Amino acid sequence: MKVPDFPKASEIPTQPGVYRWRDGRDRVIYVGKAKNLRNRLTSYFVDPARLHPRTAKMVASAASVSWVVVGSEVEALTLEYTWIKEHDPKFNVMFKDDKSYPYFAVTMNQEYPRMGVLRTAHQHGVRYFGPYTAVWAIRQTLELLQTVFPVRTCSDGVFSQAQAANRACLLGYIGRCAAPCIGRVSAAQHRELAEKVCDFMSGRDAGFLREIETAMWDDAQAYRFEDAARKRDQLEALRKVLEKNAAVLSDDTDADLFALEADELQVSVQVFYVRAGRIRGQRGWVSAREEDLDEASLMARALEQIYGEAAADLAREGSAARTRRVGPSSANDTAHFDTSVIPKEILVSVSPTDVGVLQRWLSALRGSQVSIRVPQRGAKREALSRVQLNAVEGLRLYKTRRARDLTQRNLALNELGRLLDIDPPLRIECYDISHTQGTFQMGSMVVFEDGAPRKDAYRKFSIRGADGTGTPDDTTAMNEVLRRRFERLIQEENSPGAGLPGTDALATASGTEIVETTNPSPQTAQSGAIPPLGTEKEPRRFSYRPDLVVVDGALPQVHAARAAMDEVGVWDIPVVGLAKRLEEVWRVDDDFPVIFPRTSEALYLLQYLRDESHRFAISAHRKKRSQAMTRSILDAAPGVGPARQKALLKHFGSVKRLREASASEIAQVPGFGLKTAENLVAFLNNSGNSGKN
Repeated sequence: MKVPDFPKASEIPTQPGVYRWRDGRDRVIYVGKAKNLRNRLTSYFVDPARLHPRTAKMVASAASVSWVVVGSEVEALTLEYTWIKEHDPKFNVMFKDDKSYPYFAVTMNQEYPRMGVLRTAHQHGVRYFGPYTAVWAIRQTLELLQTVFPVRTCSDGVFSQAQAANRACLLGYIGRCAAPCIGRVSAAQHRELAEKVCDFMSGRDAGFLREIETAMWDDAQAYRFEDAARKRDQLEALRKVLEKNAAVLSDDTDADLFALEADELQVSVQVFYVRAGRIRGQRGWVSAREEDLDEASLMARALEQIYGEAAADLAREGSAARTRRVGPSSANDTAHFDTSVIPKEILVSVSPTDVGVLQRWLSALRGSQVSIRVPQRGAKREALSRVQLNAVEGLRLYKTRRARDLTQRNLALNELGRLLDIDPPLRIECYDISHTQGTFQMGSMVVFEDGAPRKDAYRKFSIRGADGTGTPDDTTAMNEVLRRRFERLIQEENSPGAGLPGTDALATASGTEIVETTNPSPQTAQSGAIPPLGTEKEPRRFSYRPDLVVVDGALPQVHAARAAMDEVGVWDIPVVGLAKRLEEVWRVDDDFPVIFPRTSEALYLLQYLRDESHRFAISAHRKKRSQAMTRSILDAAPGVGPARQKALLKHFGSVKRLREASASEIAQVPGFGLKTAENLVAFLNNSGNSGKN
């Protein structure tokens, strides 16, 4: 049923169902399911200001909504997945592989099955194991398995040529292939070998090991030592295959371990496939967060999509089996569904929404009970923590790669300039504040040039405040940092020689900047020679003007930054703030934020910039806090800085021995004179007396 615009609430049924939003061109832009269609759809028919920005954007893009009533929540889940795959709606979260994974595959759909490496897991009748993280790992597994299960690995073309010539290949002659091409084994015997490979790779390996070991000892007792040695080598090969798969759980555990890591823009999902207690494969997905979904809903969507692929394969194989059927039908004539695809236990880092519906759906697919739960303790909890680390790393790597790509950086800078109505900012500075409940306040300044970090230009600020103990809030701290930074900029720009001809900095091999004299001689000016010793100046660390200033925060932080820059006379540099909750970009004179597209390269760049400033501020704050916890009495001594403290401790070994020294003995330390030594002795004596009192 299709209805125009927003239907009346009374027109919408209250049964479970699936709905589709369409745009003005009748394209499906969003698919969703609901236990109660009326309750769910009417939640969209409110003031857009009350909706989440992602939802409001979807509703604003829609022209109509239609729905289909189904019999149960499980049917709704299945239909929702089918429509998402069919229409690929722009506002639905779609998990896509972060790379192409190789699989160990056995082509059970052929008369003579073949085992090898495949990159895609979608062919009907092919048994897939993995995915693996590298092709070489599969090739090593193949070589070892061939000594025990000599299933063919040749291509179909090579197999046909061998059949026509009635001559086996080299692997057939050395015993690594059963050579069905020349009739050395029958098709049934070769298929039995392939089935054993599938059983072994599915985790049912204990029986094979015991069977081969028993046969080995039987051959040895019967004095068939060559046969016993061959079985010994086979046993060793199988054990090496098992060793290559890390054991993380008990031998009777078959489970899929899912972990999810999300930020405001993307979500990363990782899964480890554990069979017989060992990791048989790993896979990862990264997707943009187009929907207004929390982590529980994202986990449900991931499980629905990933296992929906298995459900679709089951349906296709069932249809193919009915097409190939010859003779009268049977009540048991159904497609075989490999229960190893959906294990009896699914462990997740966060419990998905509608977990009961998901369990019933997966149990129906598997043909037996499936449980979904969050482990709270023990080995399963520890194993899931490893998967969580992979999800975190997957998201970090995805964001880093996007930010470092040269083409993407150029697109991001151009898009950023267009969205903010400024020239593309070649140098961007971002500022953040870090503290612990107002103590040990530190500010950070990170610099990106041409869209990439310029780490040698990073700076940190110790927040002083009016009385030297810090500021009362973050906005005041931000004002102080920006004021100090741009006061230094104006000071260096107005210093003698700044901006005049012949005063460009010359970079030496060591990176130190050397500035020519204010009034160079004509010969020096013409030749461009390096000025004589004694005319060098300090490197002008703050003399580069940024094209854009970014602060971590919303409008209050932006106003604090703008006020500080106006106070020192810097009016021509734009300032924006990036609010973390919804990734809104705030400008000084706007009452509403600028909403960047969720897949915008400019937004990725701003997010990377903000995260880097946050990291740098936290590291500076932690260092300051740790230093405060290890203070020395010499920190308060007059005329004794870090270098002199180091010299004193190196000479005397401890503060206790320093207290016992006389002024003349202290004066022998490099960097100390008699007067400084006498002042230090007086300070130590006074501090010692006050300590005793």
